[in-house]
Amino acid sequence: MSLTLSARPRSGARPWRLTAAAGAALLGLLTGCSDSGGGEVTAEAAVDRLELMAPADPGGGWDSTARALAASIEEAELAGSTQVTNVGGAGGTVGLAELANERSEEFLMVMGLVMLGAIETNQSQATLEDTTPIARLTAEDEIVVVPADSPYQDIQDLVDDMKANGRAVSIAGGSAGGTDHILAGLIAQAGDVPIEDLNYVAYSGGGESLAALLGSQVSAGISGISEYAEQIEAGELRALAVSGAERVEGIDAPTLTEAGLDVELSNWRGVVGPPDLSDEARQNLIDLVDEAVQSDAWQERLELNDWEDTYLSGDEFDAFLEEEQQRVRGVLQDIGLVE
Repeated sequence: MSLTLSARPRSGARPWRLTAAAGAALLGLLTGCSDSGGGEVTAEAAVDRLELMAPADPGGGWDSTARALAASIEEAELAGSTQVTNVGGAGGTVGLAELANERSEEFLMVMGLVMLGAIETNQSQATLEDTTPIARLTAEDEIVVVPADSPYQDIQDLVDDMKANGRAVSIAGGSAGGTDHILAGLIAQAGDVPIEDLNYVAYSGGGESLAALLGSQVSAGISGISEYAEQIEAGELRALAVSGAERVEGIDAPTLTEAGLDVELSNWRGVVGPPDLSDEARQNLIDLVDEAVQSDAWQERLELNDWEDTYLSGDEFDAFLEEEQQRVRGVLQDIGLVE
């Protein structure tokens, strides 16, 4: 099975408009009075006060995405102020349940491929039906690595050992049902490894899985490239393959497809709004994010974090989400995590 991504050109800037708070601030400038309510709002601001939720603890990918987007929106003067909150737990489904009860029209939650798996494996009461899809932002390829002293010289060596020795070969990664687990299942499928022989060891954080790898407690590991890049460069880990459509600059490893495994997967991230938004409120958030990702501030953060720009918004993102949910559910069924 192959999970692929598509992108479209960004939409044009929206017409200039003046919010009530911005109008008050402008009036204050013209009359010499100020009644901004404690937050300075420019005439260009699209919203007064935007809140972004990262449904994870500080320091991870969703958190860094939320903070990068919030900072870019502020620097582009698209909001009077922004606030990032963290609601961690259960692969993002704790935050998702909180979003389902949110009624603000100036609220976004970061989410991504990991959440689709968590909804299925945790049998979450809250689903993406309880959100308003806004946009896909970025994607990052996954990477398969082994300790530097591992006998596996390439990905086929690892797959051959999985076929020969089954559960004696262990693969470390993030939460059960997440992107790393999905990739491990796809590799097993493509390599004709019986799915019951896949020994996937789930860790709650990248630090724990890295320690297990460096301590040779597991045979191999899977994570986003940025998680292991420093150790690969230092020679502590060896990269066997990357999961995207193309090789990654600075990583001496083929794609899984090049290595003979028909697998392609990228860990994408996006944003959704609260449920039951009016058409106008939904379009306001789409327009806001459209403008934010065109800003110099956001482009600089893409480069700084080595994030792939896979922007997709509005109805096209809706369609993408529907397709991804079906694909993820199929993979999780194949690897025995959901019925």
